[in-house]
Amino acid sequence: MNRKKGIRILLTVLTVAALLAAGGYALWKNGFFEKINSVEALREVIAGTGMWAGGVYFALQMMTVIIAPIPSNISMMAGALALGFWPAMILGVLAVGVGSVIVFLAARALGKKAVQRFLDKGVMDKYLPIIEEKQDMFLFLTMLFPFFPDDVLCILAGLTNITLGRFAVIVLLTRPWRLLVASGLGG
Repeated sequence: MNRKKGIRILLTVLTVAALLAAGGYALWKNGFFEKINSVEALREVIAGTGMWAGGVYFALQMMTVIIAPIPSNISMMAGALALGFWPAMILGVLAVGVGSVIVFLAARALGKKAVQRFLDKGVMDKYLPIIEEKQDMFLFLTMLFPFFPDDVLCILAGLTNITLGRFAVIVLLTRPWRLLVASGLGG
């Protein structure tokens, strides 16, 4: 990657991070994070935004990938209750896909040293060598099945030589299945 392209990617990632941080701060000030563990309270937040409910839900689902404390299953169920099954499913899949690509690109742009500051060293030491060795199949299986830290795996994948295109295909084939179950429960 040439220097100009790297700088553009870094600036894009930093801009997105700044916008998310500002949004996160606004949510914190409004007491949002006290409601994230309640499906009903989260449904009220989403539905209470009126015509912006779809956009708010999209941003919320994207943040479940980028900001760890937001449980995506709860937000997915709340979205399905507020918007209906199919709108929540479609917006949720798109948002999680976008969030996954953002953390992948952020890790790629910032590098291993920066990522080490945000991730638990044990998790990084455990999964990064396996992702580097097995790549596609490991990412596919771990993102498909529960109990794996799929958001962390998206970050770690950005530190490998896997292409963005291959990563995006894996995300699109695997991440919707968990969301489908949560949306179905909410809808």
